[in-house]
Order: sequence, then C-alpha cells, then structure tokens
Amino acid sequence: MSSGMLAFLAFTPILLAGILLLGLRWPARRAMPLVFVITALIAYTGWDMSVNRILASSLQGLVITIGLLWIIFGAILLLNTLKHSGAITAIRAGFTNISPDRRVQAIIIVWLFGSFIEGASGFGTPAAIAAPLLVAVGFPAMAAVMLGMMVQSTPVSFGAVGTPIIVGVTTGLDRNAIGERMEQVGANWDQYLQLVTSEVAITHAIVGVLMPLFMVMMMTRFFGRNKSWREGLEVLPFAIFAGLAFVVPYAITGVVLGPEFPSLLGGLIGLAIVTTAARKGFLLPKTTWDFAGRDEWPSEWFGRIEMKLEDLAARPMSGFRAWLPYILVGAVLVISRVIPEVKAAFTSVGVGFSNILGEAGINAGVQPLYLPGGILVMVVIATFFIHRMQVRELTAAVKESGSVLLSAGFVLLFTVPMVRILINSGVNLSDLPSMPIAMAAWVADTVGGIYPLLAPAVGAMGAFLAGSNTVSNMMFSQFQFGVAESLGLSTALIVAVQAVGAAAGNMVAIHNVVAASATVGLLGREGQTLRKTIWPTLYYLVMAGLIALIGAYVLGLTDPLA
Repeated sequence: MSSGMLAFLAFTPILLAGILLLGLRWPARRAMPLVFVITALIAYTGWDMSVNRILASSLQGLVITIGLLWIIFGAILLLNTLKHSGAITAIRAGFTNISPDRRVQAIIIVWLFGSFIEGASGFGTPAAIAAPLLVAVGFPAMAAVMLGMMVQSTPVSFGAVGTPIIVGVTTGLDRNAIGERMEQVGANWDQYLQLVTSEVAITHAIVGVLMPLFMVMMMTRFFGRNKSWREGLEVLPFAIFAGLAFVVPYAITGVVLGPEFPSLLGGLIGLAIVTTAARKGFLLPKTTWDFAGRDEWPSEWFGRIEMKLEDLAARPMSGFRAWLPYILVGAVLVISRVIPEVKAAFTSVGVGFSNILGEAGINAGVQPLYLPGGILVMVVIATFFIHRMQVRELTAAVKESGSVLLSAGFVLLFTVPMVRILINSGVNLSDLPSMPIAMAAWVADTVGGIYPLLAPAVGAMGAFLAGSNTVSNMMFSQFQFGVAESLGLSTALIVAVQAVGAAAGNMVAIHNVVAASATVGLLGREGQTLRKTIWPTLYYLVMAGLIALIGAYVLGLTDPLA
C-alpha cells in the first residue's frame, strides 16, 4: 500500500469525526461511538493489529478517562459549591466596584478572572462563569459569549491545573519510547515534558499579550453605539499593561514550576496587579465607554440567562473569604508538586496497570489524591466549613456536578480509547508504522520545510472537532512529533505549537460555543459568535506558526532527540 493510501486510511477516523460533527451536525454522543468502532475496524483490518492489542488499548483509554473525569468532576464541583455558598455573588459584586468603563470591566472579568478560572477549572468553565457574570453587570448576552470564547486561548494550554499538557501531551505521545531515548542521552521524560511546557508558555506569552486589546476592540466594533475600532484602541495602554500583567508571571511560572500553575498563578497575580492599578486610575482612558441603552440593542443581542442571579446564593461574605477556596487550590497544588514529602504522600494512593492484557508498553494508572481532581475535592470539603454551608447546599452542588459529568463522560469513554488505538497501532502483524506516524511521514514528504507554519492549525483542527485542547493533544501530539522527526526539526518545538494551536482552536470549538451560549440563553445563534471569533483564532494560528518558523530556522532550536 502506498504512503498516501496509508495516510488516508489513518486519517479516516478524524475525517469521519469531522463529517459527522460538522457536516451532518451529529452530537458528539452519537458520533464518537461510531468513530471508535470504525477506528477499531481499521486497526484490525488495515493495520493488522491483534484483537488483544485493540482491547488493551481500549482498556488503557478507559483508565485514562477515569482520571480525566475525576479532574472534570472536581473542577465543576468547586464552581457549583461556590455558587451555592454565595462566594460567586461576592466575587461578582467586587468586580462592579472597580471601574464603570465597560472596556476595563471586560479586561478584568474576562481576561484576568477568566484566565484564573481556566487555570483552576478548565473544560469551558471560564465562559460558563464569565458570560453570565458579564450579563449580570450589564453586557449584552451576545457580547458576553464572544468575550467568553476569546479567553479560551492563552490560558487554555495550562487549564485545569495543566491537564492539556499533563494528560493530553503525556498520553498523546509514546512516553515509553521517548523516555528510553532520553535516557540514552542522560536525560529523562520529565525533562522532555518540561521543555515542551516552557516552549508552550513562551509562545503563548508572545502571542497572547495582545488578546485583551483584541477583546476590547471587537467589543466596541461589534457592540458599541458607534461601531468603532478606535474606541477600543483608546484603552491600548491599559490593555497592554493587563496583557503583560498576566503573561509575564504566566511564562515565568511555566518555565520554572511546570504545567500545573501558569494560568492559575498568572491570572491570580494579574488580577491583583491590574485591579489595584485600575482603582488608582493607572493608565485608564480619559473617557468612560459604555454600551448604548438597552432599548437600542438589536433583539439578537439578548438571551435568556439560564444561570439566573436569583439562583445564586447571597449571604454576607468578605471578598477574601469568597476567594479563599481558589487561593487554597493554588496553595495545595504548589505544595503537593514542590515539597517531595507531600508529593510522596499524595502519590502513594493509587492504582496502576502495567502491560495490560499482556501487551508490552500499554500501561495506565490513576492517583486520585495527586490528580487535580482530588485536590479540588479536598478544597470543596474545606469550603463547606469555611463558608459555613448547609448540607443541602453541598448536596445540590454534588448533584449538579454529577449530571454534567455523566454527559461529558459518555463522549470521553469512546474518544480517549479511540486515541489510544491510534497511538498503539505501531505494534502490528504487518510491521507498519503507527497511524499518527504514517500521517506524519506523508505530510513531511508533501509539505516539507514550511510545516512549522502549519503545525498550530493541526492542533486547532483537533480542538475544533473535539471541543478540547486535551483531546486534540491526545490525537495529534504523536503525529506532530513524527512530522518534526521526519523533517529533522525540534520535536519539542512542534509538539509545543500543537498545544498552542489546540488552545486557540477552543475559540471556534462548536462544543464550547454551545456551552457558553447556553449559560445566557443564546442557543441557536452559535454561528453569529463563530463568525466573530474566527478572526482572533486566525491571528493566533498565524503568529504561533511564524514563531515556530523562526524558532526552527532562525534560532535553530533543538532538543535532546533532534
């Protein structure tokens, strides 16, 4: 079989997912089970994988899914707990007192608070929190959704305390093979992953510093009385200041501490710096900008808020006590990753499976306390006492979180095993390369040296289809690694821009737009949002691609495997 036919056959599951999700508009809960079955059939008939290896890969995917669902559950549970404790109400009230200028409010609430929430929770929660929060303080629902989608960019690669890197890249690459090669040059897997993390953080910092300005300019152009780009530019000094206040600690944290903390600490530090500066009037524009009166808004700007304000608990609570659970999340995460004794205690609880069904190299495990999900649940228990909650309030939060988990879990139960079959297909009876490597070889031969410019777009395509940076990294990290190796480029650099592109793809991910729209009652108008968010997405992909080209051919970046 020719390399082109092999590549096409390997690409068929991804192509099928695109046709079903986009062309036929199937929901993921219908599409992904079928894609999983087709992937298994291709692995068996086209790749000569044994039934035992296909089953082992599927079981490996299920174990990985359990860990992923544990993180999702913890993230959503903390959000719902704060909703019922009254903390979200107190946090909202604090934002409205900083500045009456809607441009300033958008930067603080969406860019900084949204980035912090992404770092702590991920999985679309920034838009789910920021959009109704913006509507609550007087933003049009459609503007709120657009802004909420735009923050699904720079912080996303390190969302949910690093899940897209820790789970997505780690399980998307052949960790065993890379680890063995790293040992041959006197290094190890952790050092390779840290190199990828550092390059992701630096690339995002360079590209993302302008995102607050773009947010404001798009808001004044599409939702302002005068439809003016210039009114957005008036806030340029403050917007750049806010961009730097986030990306500088974000990049430093990524390089020094690893993938768990950049968005979490960048958002927290940025919030402290920028809100203090805004209260003192530092770099604020001379004029105060606001939307036109509500009676002048077009009907399509309005939505029915599903997370109604009256649904939020309200009780006397200081801003510090409201924020304390998120501070605890950051503190416990840092302690559990930095202090060896604490890390050892957290990792001592877990279950692992080696050589599943006797298949060499197919391993998986779950460490419930060390995973971010366990830490988030610990903080929820602490919050119950700190916020003096009643049992019925915590019970309601658990029920709401469980219902969300069921819907997300069903799709992941098929998506992650499908990805593992693709990755583990390199062991077969026909001595063929794995499916991602087959695609990589064809792309490398066809596109050649300009590939770094296109690498972020591959990641964005995965996020667009799957609605997840993590899943995109699972699907395409090994593919990107293979292309880089075929072209003699730094594998870490190309895997890094895969993660960056996958983060940017969240701005146009259909699942995310639907989820954000649902929080403000705008379901059915997703197309209008996508037509706006495609522009910042293109900016992000072009800039990341140019950085990759410069890194590869001007700076000559390499890694131990190059």
